[in-house]
This record gives sequence, structure tokens and C-alpha cells, in this order.
Amino acid sequence: MTTQAKDGKSYRQFISFCIVGAAGFLVDVGLLYVFSPWVGWYGGRVLSFIGAATATWVMNRSFTFSPDTAGHRYSAWQQYWRYMVAMLGGAVANYVAYATVLMLVHASWAPVAGVAAGSVCGMAINFLSARKLVFGTKRPPST
Repeated sequence: MTTQAKDGKSYRQFISFCIVGAAGFLVDVGLLYVFSPWVGWYGGRVLSFIGAATATWVMNRSFTFSPDTAGHRYSAWQQYWRYMVAMLGGAVANYVAYATVLMLVHASWAPVAGVAAGSVCGMAINFLSARKLVFGTKRPPST
């Protein structure tokens, strides 16, 4: 594959990753509001992130890094756990941004703004982790 073709594929994957991330944002906020009455805004954020990461794994596996374009080298179960571990770097950046917004903004919309800020902070880290560590292409057999 030429460098230009690889760059085009990377660009398409990044755009798809962003679209999936937007859907994940909706899942994240929805779950945050479901869980927060029982475990608070900070505990709810942990649970909503896990739910959103699971949803984005399904969508990224199916669309962004589908076997037709990426060729999965791991079973679905292995890939899920690799994805969840790979998302931890972005999760830390995400949670710090979320908590910072909650501490600084005292308005009813602060949790949504925190999830948005966190999503943006973790996006690049998560894209590179997913692309390189989880959804990398199958390696050709050794000769």
C-alpha cells in the first residue's frame, strides 16, 4: 500500500472514530444520568465510561476497524479486553478533565460539559491506542 493510500485510510478511520465517539458520548451522558443518583457524579462517571467504551468497541469493531478493512488478529473476547485496557490512558485524561470541569463549574449542565471536555482530551490517545494495539491488521505469515 502506498503512503498516500495509508494516509487516506488513516484519515477515514479517524473520521469514523470521531463519529463513533459522538455516539459514545451520547451513551456516556445517558448512563451518567442513570447511575449518578445512586453513586454520585464521580462514581457514575466511572460506570458511564465503561458502558460508553463497550459501546464504542462494538461500533469501532464493526465500522471503523472492520475486518474488511483492518483484518482482526484477535478473537472478539481478546479484542474487547485489549480495547478496555488500551482505553485506560485516554480514560485517565478523560476523567481528569471531567473532574476539573465539575470542580470549576457549578451549573446544572456541568456534568455534560465535563463529559464533552473529557472526550476531547482522551480522543487522540484512544484513537492511537485502538489503531495500534487493538485493531491492527493481521500480520502476514512468516516464511
